[in-house]
Amino acid sequence: MIGRAQNTLVIPSVMIGLACFAAATPASAQAPASPSATAVGASASKADAYYNYAMAHLYAEQAAKFGGRVEYVNKATDFYKKAMALDPNSGVIAVELAEFYMRAGQAEKAVDLANQIIAKNPNDSNAEKILARMYAAQLEPEQGKIDPQALNNAIRHYQRAADINPKDAESLSSLAHLYRVAKNDAAAEKAYKAVIALDSSDEESLTGLAELYAGRGDFASAIRLLEPVAGEEADPNTVQILAELYEDSRDFGKAADTWKRLIPYAQNIQIRRKYCEALVKANRTDEAINAWQELVDAEPKNVDNLIELSDLWGQKRNYAKAHEALNKAKAIENTISVRMSEAELMVAEGKTAEGTAAVEAMLRETKKTVYADAERVERINMLRSLASMQRNADKTAEATATFRQIADLNPQAAPVVEVEIIEMLAEAKDFKGARAASDAALKKFAGDKVIAMEHASMLSTLGEFDKAIAELKAMPDADQDQQVVIAIAQVQEKAKRYKDARATLDAAEKLAKTAQQTQAIVFMRGAMFEHEKLYAEAEKEFRTVLKTDPDNAGAMNYLGYMLADRNVRLEEAQQLIARAVDLEPESGAYLDSLGWVHYRLNRLDQAELELRQALDSKEDPRIKKDPTVHDHLAEVYFKEGKFKEAAAEWELAVSEMKTASPADSDAVELKRITARLEEARTKSGTKAQK
Repeated sequence: MIGRAQNTLVIPSVMIGLACFAAATPASAQAPASPSATAVGASASKADAYYNYAMAHLYAEQAAKFGGRVEYVNKATDFYKKAMALDPNSGVIAVELAEFYMRAGQAEKAVDLANQIIAKNPNDSNAEKILARMYAAQLEPEQGKIDPQALNNAIRHYQRAADINPKDAESLSSLAHLYRVAKNDAAAEKAYKAVIALDSSDEESLTGLAELYAGRGDFASAIRLLEPVAGEEADPNTVQILAELYEDSRDFGKAADTWKRLIPYAQNIQIRRKYCEALVKANRTDEAINAWQELVDAEPKNVDNLIELSDLWGQKRNYAKAHEALNKAKAIENTISVRMSEAELMVAEGKTAEGTAAVEAMLRETKKTVYADAERVERINMLRSLASMQRNADKTAEATATFRQIADLNPQAAPVVEVEIIEMLAEAKDFKGARAASDAALKKFAGDKVIAMEHASMLSTLGEFDKAIAELKAMPDADQDQQVVIAIAQVQEKAKRYKDARATLDAAEKLAKTAQQTQAIVFMRGAMFEHEKLYAEAEKEFRTVLKTDPDNAGAMNYLGYMLADRNVRLEEAQQLIARAVDLEPESGAYLDSLGWVHYRLNRLDQAELELRQALDSKEDPRIKKDPTVHDHLAEVYFKEGKFKEAAAEWELAVSEMKTASPADSDAVELKRITARLEEARTKSGTKAQK
């Protein structure tokens, strides 16, 4: 995670003050009422020891102040030794001398003296820590320099110190850091928890433990740890980690609010940019526009900021403002990025031909025989954008040729490019072409996991379920690869072999390594139950997802649509789907669900508007081929008495259903929609088109 605290070993030196020395020698604290000669001698000896210790301490401070000047080091060492000779039972003097040796760069003397202290007193935790610090000082994890033996020795001595004194937070905290360097997360977690048990507000341990949880993908637990200590007085580093955790958990609204808190402290552009980006991802477009405008004002020559501002105005469909921002950018520097944004804006305005032509012109202008790395990346991005435009315009042949140019520029990406081509052909309902491309890719990229899985998926689309499952099970370590196991479950569900799919999902769940992987399986199980019409079980699964991820738009939409489709608990359904649309306002699928629930609530004007918006979705142009959305809009028109318009939508739905893949064919649903089409034609007095 960018900006997170590193696993830096901060091993502070222990400076024991004069008061500590006095406290460590209780024999001199109170003189007897009638001292004997022996007692008087002992007292005098301790007084001399105290004097020599004080002088040693003074010269040690001078040595530190003047960069380890030799004369001060020598005098400090002599006085420490005299103090030890006068009071040989004082562990405090010996420990501080060992500390001084270490600070003076005399590691061997420090180690020898620490070992002498331990031999004399095996329970001297301070001596153990001296040895631990000496070994830890040899580690440089930030530079990737880690001596395994030094690391193990540092851990061993800190562990010994912690065993002697279980309430030694310094040793426990250092242990946690060292265990993380050693990649022993279980031991690090135990050490962090021990520190937190001693001090529940220890931010360093809380953030360290939160990072451990985040590394496992358990962002919810990490967030729960940091939220209570990330108040107004919190260390900005803790607040930044919390903001990044919100981003990782896709709670962009809270991420934006948390980044905003850091702006007065950081006073740097990067934090403000993170705030702007989080607002965009949270779909808080109006706030994002204001925030990006402030960045534009702060960096008037930054073209990228103007591009971002233009994109936001485009999302608001305020194309005049979007062009205004791009014109300002062009006046500064008419880069490829600016021109690409202008082309994409044309497409958003419905000027697809002009936008496509603009990208093609840029590709011609920048064509070279050899490209630098940055030029290659830029060209690939242009080609990908052009392929998307062509794909959405149903120009599959042109898009295929464009995709293949990407593979020529980056041969390593060739398998992924082939997958995109296969999926595009299937989406265009050219199943014969998709199967041929899939077979050719399997032969060309033998052994490639991505291609093998796509080939199995293509077989499933064509209804060849047994072959698809056999291919997936034949993949290396298939039963231990969660991705492959999930793919098998998906084929089984498509084949309506629900019992098999349920068992396979259970096996996949056991292979989950992160909370997100488990959540995805719970979602899939909910969808499977819904297909089986086991609605109570489906709802339970979606509620489980929402319990761990309250802002999961997909779960809210699925649950809300499931209620609306059954015409039950409509107000609750409307609230769930509306929340999903708030989170992802450009999602055609969510807008379709919202339109359908409003149809159920007899809010026909609103339903018609939302269903039309769904079909016009720029983010999800493929939804135009979804027969369900056309069916929903047709029902709205029919209820409004717009029978001709209803018939037109049902004609589109029937057309899409007749060309569906074998796996997606639904004779019962086709019969129902065909009957509704005939009813609408009768009402409108129209006839079937030949």
